[in-house]
Amino acid sequence: MQNATYDVIVIGAGPVGENVADRVVQGGLTAAIVERELVGGECSYWACMPTKALLRSQAALRAARQLPGAREAVTGELDAAAVLRRRDAVASHWKDDGQVSWLDSAGIALYRGQGRIGSDRIVEVTGVDGATTSLTARHAVVIATGSSALVPDIAGLREAAPWTSREAAAASDVPGRLAVIGGGVVATEMATAYAGLGSAVTVLVRDGVLTQAEPFVGERVTQSLREAGVSVQLGAEATSVSRDGDGTVHVTLTDGDQVEADEILVAIGRTPNTHDVGLDRIGLKPGAWLTVDDTLRVVDAAGALIGDGWLYAAGDVNRRVLLTHQGKYQARAVGDVIVARATGEAADDRPWGRHVATADERAVPQVVFTDPEIASVGLTAAAAEGAGLRIRVVDYDLAAVAGAALHADGYQGQARMVVDEDRRVIVGLTLVGPDVAELIHAATIAIVGEVPLDRLWHAVPAYPTVSEVWLRLLEAYGR
Repeated sequence: MQNATYDVIVIGAGPVGENVADRVVQGGLTAAIVERELVGGECSYWACMPTKALLRSQAALRAARQLPGAREAVTGELDAAAVLRRRDAVASHWKDDGQVSWLDSAGIALYRGQGRIGSDRIVEVTGVDGATTSLTARHAVVIATGSSALVPDIAGLREAAPWTSREAAAASDVPGRLAVIGGGVVATEMATAYAGLGSAVTVLVRDGVLTQAEPFVGERVTQSLREAGVSVQLGAEATSVSRDGDGTVHVTLTDGDQVEADEILVAIGRTPNTHDVGLDRIGLKPGAWLTVDDTLRVVDAAGALIGDGWLYAAGDVNRRVLLTHQGKYQARAVGDVIVARATGEAADDRPWGRHVATADERAVPQVVFTDPEIASVGLTAAAAEGAGLRIRVVDYDLAAVAGAALHADGYQGQARMVVDEDRRVIVGLTLVGPDVAELIHAATIAIVGEVPLDRLWHAVPAYPTVSEVWLRLLEAYGR
């Protein structure tokens, strides 16, 4: 068995793990990272990047067709094969040479294999050849192994070899018929993508579409999917799934109806990748989400630190927010607090302090790349009321902004601002409409900075842009 010692050992080389290791090294410590698959993780190869590549070409085509002059220049239909080729390039053809090169340039050691905690500050790495390397951490071990798609216990589903988000992101062919179980982000984005690529898509939704967002979001996306030819069946629940010898998938619903498809995508949630990282050796349950304190140190069921606080968890595994950008945000806090503690500096664990991830609770931005796009940050009206805030909700027709009329003929959209009346600050904003993704960061800054509405009045939006919606929302609120 080989042995090596580093200041920090990170299990998981996705974007979260990479950022932890990078911050640690920039802070003057040494770091090793352990990865059992591809360096770069889920986001680079099976999620954020390839899925948005599947969606981008059809979004650009839709935009062109909404503009006279550009519309006449479009002479053909979407080339699905070309979209898949671009997706392959965006996913680096599922090779991690570039990411490995970056680790080397950043001074981060890479160990390939399954990393498992052996005991306090010890990580054992089993390589593909079965050889084991024992790594010792002087200061901290960080679990950043992410999550995987949850496959429910529906009779026959696993035997039918369903797609999860991975297969949907990396498919080499477009199925003629695609059934989707779920109504969340992955389900709606992939329904949008594959309908645009030519599939006949059926979405089976038990509880509703995008139910965590403002109600009008799900309504607009459902309408748009149906206009694109997608069959959205609300209140539908699968009781069994089977696949014939010819590959046809049969989905039986609770009401006895059947749906046939060539592939079935399951997109109902995530499960933590913690089943094989040695949690049982430190008194934690394998396969469970990890609970953390304000500085993202792992705690047990009673809230006590593991050992003297040497174990951290960042990204999906701590279940705070299952979004890549929030995981990277946590990673920066984790890397910096580990360096601080290693060098004798006090941790800045006040709200909005350098070593905490306060935005996870108050200002999480998210974009859903459906048609129309959904961009949101902070609390929905329902969540704000549930938090006990005295709020006022301001809605505005995004299509009424001059910039929207220029952006596209027939532009349709909506904006909602949620205001904490006691502090007169924005606590939530949701935008629905073409290309609203690039508008959301202004709202993120306003919420994080807790900018009073009276001061926001002086943030003058450029004319004629869609950003003028900020002025219209403030006018509707009443200065």
